[in-house]
Amino acid sequence: MIIEENPIEKQAMKAFHEGFREEGLKLQEKFVSAFRREYAEKDHCPCKKACRYHGNCKECVAIHRAHGEHVPNCMQPMINRRLKILSELTEHTLGNE
Repeated sequence: MIIEENPIEKQAMKAFHEGFREEGLKLQEKFVSAFRREYAEKDHCPCKKACRYHGNCKECVAIHRAHGEHVPNCMQPMINRRLKILSELTEHTLGNE
């Protein structure tokens, strides 16, 4: 199972954006059920540098929310992809300052 850019979850978000909340919720539950089955006994954390909280998203995210200095390593690629799209609006000049 691929978590990042998962097609079922992407369908769920499309349904939510189009106003089909119930359909979105059903699709999300389908994703979560598959996730639970697939990763009940496997490591799902994509972080390359394992830390004490590796695979424990709830505590990892709470720690990062609490200190507020940066986001978890596993979320950085997604955020960077989204920021790249925004930075295109100013021809990527933010990095030149």
